[in-house]
Amino acid sequence: MTSNHSEAAGPAITPRTRARARHILDHYYIGPARDPDVLEVWGYTPEMSYLPGDTIELRVSTTAETWSFEIGRDGSAYEKVMLVEDLPGVHQETPEDCSVNGCKWPSAYSFTVPEDWLPGGYRITFRASRGDDLVEEHHLFLIRSNPTIGERPYLLICATGTWLAYNCWGGSNHYEGITGPHKNQPSPVVSTQRPWTRGFCRLPEGAPRAVPDTPPKPGDMVRYPYMEWAYAYGYSKKYASAGWASYERHFARWAEKQGYLLDFATQHDLHRHPSLLDQYQCAIIVGHDEYWSGPMRDGIERFFENGGKVARFAGNFLWQTRIEDHGRRQVCYKYTATESDPVAGTDRQSLLTGAWDAPPVSRPGAETFGANGFSGIYSGLGNCVGRGGGGITVYRPEHWALANCRLGYGDVLGGDSRIFGYEVDGLDYRFEDGLPFPSGKDGAATDIEIIAMGLATNIEADHQVWGETRYIETADAEYKAKINFGEISQESVDASSRGNGVMIHWRRGAGEVFTAATCEWVIGLTRGDGQVEQVTRNVLERFVQESDT
Repeated sequence: MTSNHSEAAGPAITPRTRARARHILDHYYIGPARDPDVLEVWGYTPEMSYLPGDTIELRVSTTAETWSFEIGRDGSAYEKVMLVEDLPGVHQETPEDCSVNGCKWPSAYSFTVPEDWLPGGYRITFRASRGDDLVEEHHLFLIRSNPTIGERPYLLICATGTWLAYNCWGGSNHYEGITGPHKNQPSPVVSTQRPWTRGFCRLPEGAPRAVPDTPPKPGDMVRYPYMEWAYAYGYSKKYASAGWASYERHFARWAEKQGYLLDFATQHDLHRHPSLLDQYQCAIIVGHDEYWSGPMRDGIERFFENGGKVARFAGNFLWQTRIEDHGRRQVCYKYTATESDPVAGTDRQSLLTGAWDAPPVSRPGAETFGANGFSGIYSGLGNCVGRGGGGITVYRPEHWALANCRLGYGDVLGGDSRIFGYEVDGLDYRFEDGLPFPSGKDGAATDIEIIAMGLATNIEADHQVWGETRYIETADAEYKAKINFGEISQESVDASSRGNGVMIHWRRGAGEVFTAATCEWVIGLTRGDGQVEQVTRNVLERFVQESDT
């Protein structure tokens, strides 16, 4: 059945429900209990996006006798579009390597996407109960516009490469894992055929961000409130790093309230359909877009060259991935790529899944978006510029992107709303007469305009607070030192520890790029920061208006 109602508050999570879910905290990851006595329900869809008329399969495992699901469009207001109840429950066998090779669950329910479903993010709520206990979990898919409708203004490209990299459901992602001989290593291969981890699709109001609302006081032990919150409430500690709920959702809701007409697609759609962007005037990227495949990057560069405009309110462009098995598998060996990636030393080594800037790929990230994570990275996270201003310092207040913002030279944009962090993109620069200019040493074009800039670091400061354990150690700086200097030494690591984040504008080919170069831009929109909102409007309206002239 279908209906159009406002979102209900949802089921209460009782103490018994929370106790039943404690199995997820035995390890850092979220995953199946593999125990029929534990009440649970999980589900996923084989694809991340669909067109009207497509068939969607729900692949579900539950320990309850029956289960139900609700689907709603997660726009400026949640709109329920489907509710199906009293479906027979089946507890599926879930392979130990499901995070690498997929769950392989059969379809539990399927339906055809109605023609009147609007483009957007659609959240599925799976529910199951046993006696007084009730559990619910969430999944998300996108609805795209039919490509036959002609030219459209805006396409929001969701950063599904990063969603996959951080998705810990089932045990392994690109950061931590249960692979390797001792089952304690991250996996360079992750599957799309599994649920999204808890917190990627829906979050309670007030869930902490990676950048805290206020900086710590001198002498306080370093804290990571989002990870503490995640542990306390049974969410993935990676929820603040990736996913619809932390990033794209905030922009989509704000844009819809402002009257902007958005279409939606995933990075994986761009990988599969390089001509996807042809019918759009402006591509929008928000949040955390750390991971891109070569074809994804080729597609966005082709868009620039043909006159497309890209509004990138995102940060930390860093790693090349490979998409394999018809889109069902993402590969990224990261730091160990030259030693472990099977394409190393072959005629396919241009596809090596390490940093874009590192040999043998040697395709500087700054060549695409004007800045990248290799020259930037952490700000506002723990003791990584932990007592910074929270915003970005303005150097060119006369730039059109800052029109009507009432900002002058040296003013800070987004300081109150804390938009700068938790990972940012930078470039190599020099100062002349108090203004920053790209040096070009890192592959960035020298005609890029640096509008505003802040500081970042690759090593967390040690303030010698007793009992303190820091989260960010030296691995990123050492990796950068090895690539830039050919060795890891005290001097090379020190030189590689400093970075920056830059807000830039650049005429790229026949098109244009605006890069805010920070993951947390969207929180300025959510918190009603008028200056951040004005910059966003300036960019969106210029990029579509100029495409019409």
